[in-house]
Amino acid sequence: MAIAVAHPNVALVKYWGKEPCLERENVPATPSLSIALKALSTRTEVSVAAQEQLRLNGEIVRDAKLERFISTMREAWDLPPLAVTTCNDFPTGAGLASSASGFAALVTAIDGEFGLGLSETQRSIWARRGSASAARSIAGGFATLEERDGDWPAKTILAKEDWPLEVVVAVTSKEKKPTSSTAGMEWSRNTSPFYPAWVHSTLDDFREAQHAVAARDFDALAQISEHSCLKMHALMLSTKPALVYWNEATLTVMRTIKELRDSGTPVFFTIDAGPQIKAICRPGFGAEVEAALAHSSGVLSVWRSGIGDGARLLDANGTDNG
Repeated sequence: MAIAVAHPNVALVKYWGKEPCLERENVPATPSLSIALKALSTRTEVSVAAQEQLRLNGEIVRDAKLERFISTMREAWDLPPLAVTTCNDFPTGAGLASSASGFAALVTAIDGEFGLGLSETQRSIWARRGSASAARSIAGGFATLEERDGDWPAKTILAKEDWPLEVVVAVTSKEKKPTSSTAGMEWSRNTSPFYPAWVHSTLDDFREAQHAVAARDFDALAQISEHSCLKMHALMLSTKPALVYWNEATLTVMRTIKELRDSGTPVFFTIDAGPQIKAICRPGFGAEVEAALAHSSGVLSVWRSGIGDGARLLDANGTDNG
């Protein structure tokens, strides 16, 4: 049995939409830039079984997306039936990128169990085929996902220790989101009049964000990230039918973060396809931001996190020696 762990990531420059002609390869329409969340993780065990079985958070489930992904891997390798046991220590399917950490951990565990010998780049390409954001969870740190040499691998552009920003996650709902990201992206691409402008403008955001990360320019990264986030949700709102992932508490936390920033706290927000808010701040301000968000109306729980590593194997005892 091989055991792997991976962290979800939060995109600071978002992608929302896939290239329709490359649907099988799960290629995003735009590049993206993210940070991994050390405090949240997915742990996945893979072993040979008499028949295929997936156990998620203690329950045996069927998952068509996962089954298709494993079938695709079997086109490259002669894999036997698998027993896959995976557990998230955070809400699943609620806008906290559980699919990113899930597919990153799965690919890493399969690679370890069967000795496939995949490089990090190759693992990121495979993980992307399951969930595009999973490629970035393979890399960890500050990671990009963009076209390179005809493919779309993820790459760490800055290690976590080189700019140890802090992240506070405010959970405003534990319910599964009503529309999956996969379905929502297709609706937006096919129905929103703003979709072409979104794709075009994201290229500029991505370039500027890379410069901000390289320069450790917090204010520039904050401006780009919030702008990318709000543009993505504007795109969602202009979709038919409209995709509304926020709730009342989401808006309240956004106001709380703005008030913190106006009072001098270096912090900004970003929100993925769900109601949860991630507040990113300079090192040393995490406790202050955590306390403020914990007292914000409608917040169920908060997590404070540093930036995490990429997906990795654990030892036979399940110990992380990375």
